[in-house]
Amino acid sequence: MKKRMWGTSALLIGTLLLGACSGGGSAPAAGAQGKDGGGEEVKLTILHRWPNQPMKGYFDGVIEEFRKLHPNVEIQVINILGEDYKQKINVLLGNNNPPDLFFTWVGEYGEKFIREGKALDLTSYAAADPAWSGSINKAYFDSFSKDGKIYGVPFSIDAKKFYYNKDIFAQLNLQPPKTWSEFISVLGKLKEGGYTPIGLGNKAPWVAGHYLTTLNQRMVAPEVLAKDYHRTTGEFTDPAYIGALEKLQQLRPYFNADPNALSHEDEKNLFLNGKSAVAYFETNEFRFMKDVKFQWGLFDFPTIEEGKGRQDVLTGAPEGFMISAATKHPEEAVEFVKFLTSKAMAEKWVKETNYLSVVKGAVNSSSAVIPNMVEAAQQLEQADTMALWIDNVLDGRVFQPYLSGVQKMLNGESDPARIMKDVQTAAKEVQGAAK
Repeated sequence: MKKRMWGTSALLIGTLLLGACSGGGSAPAAGAQGKDGGGEEVKLTILHRWPNQPMKGYFDGVIEEFRKLHPNVEIQVINILGEDYKQKINVLLGNNNPPDLFFTWVGEYGEKFIREGKALDLTSYAAADPAWSGSINKAYFDSFSKDGKIYGVPFSIDAKKFYYNKDIFAQLNLQPPKTWSEFISVLGKLKEGGYTPIGLGNKAPWVAGHYLTTLNQRMVAPEVLAKDYHRTTGEFTDPAYIGALEKLQQLRPYFNADPNALSHEDEKNLFLNGKSAVAYFETNEFRFMKDVKFQWGLFDFPTIEEGKGRQDVLTGAPEGFMISAATKHPEEAVEFVKFLTSKAMAEKWVKETNYLSVVKGAVNSSSAVIPNMVEAAQQLEQADTMALWIDNVLDGRVFQPYLSGVQKMLNGESDPARIMKDVQTAAKEVQGAAK
């Protein structure tokens, strides 16, 4: 049978919303035999957020390889980019024929699918195949778990690191800082040397939100943070939250001018073009470092001497897939995510996309073509927890005034105490609604 790949289209999404599963996809691949060659015919629909290359090509390749082993399984792909994904996944999961597998972030974003009964309990599948589940850091599975049960499979991992221009640091005889006081000293010397110490493009407020995620983790006691980040118990009255915002405010003189007017892309170009000396980037941005004209390195967010939180935790999160509780084919869906997270497919992900994988040992000298990737992956493999992105871990009604308040603060239009008052009001409303 002639093969054709399925693409995403408005028609396909509209059809799914009506509860059907036809349109925009692929007929069985060459060699598929249906009931005569590979068992009962099965159709799976997969929803993910990567319509662009090289990620789209990676998924197409994985599906092709999977279907060689399972020719009776027909796979339909829906891929929706970025913010559109966050809006449309809620609609698609609410109809009578939801996707069998769907991408999700963790934190409150993913937990709502668990609360609503949208995600299949995968605990027994993980327990039945310890060789597979044990190949992924338990801390990553924990991010997809609730009440001791597993509801998702980690796939990719992303974390924040400070990238720095080694040439500029060498020119000014600087070393990567380990403490906050050292950090401020280094930034001051970079500014004196005529450089923009740190680039910040906060037009989309999640960018400064990543700083805030880390600062809260460093400044606030773990038990307080856990209580306040839960929608039923959040209060945000601990003064350490104001202290975290004051630390961010302390960095303002070292950012570029008008950070809220610049996009993250602008921020990235400042660093790649040697205009800024330091950038707080994600490990997913390793791929942009291929052709830079300078030597570069990484350092962790500095320890804050007076902080009450854990100082060794990286900011970031695993991303992965949940299986719909309504799927008619849970065995085949689980088989696909296990194939997706096999070491061979994980190495393929690293090599083709320059993203990190959650699979132990998948980021190695053969798969990682960019400097520093192996070192970062090894550090993450040892992690027992992560500071999840604040806009994923908090209810939207809380993080929206939080991050918009940070934008105003960077413009000189608000202050830490006023921001936290707004956050406390929002948290009280969310807590009341949850009860």
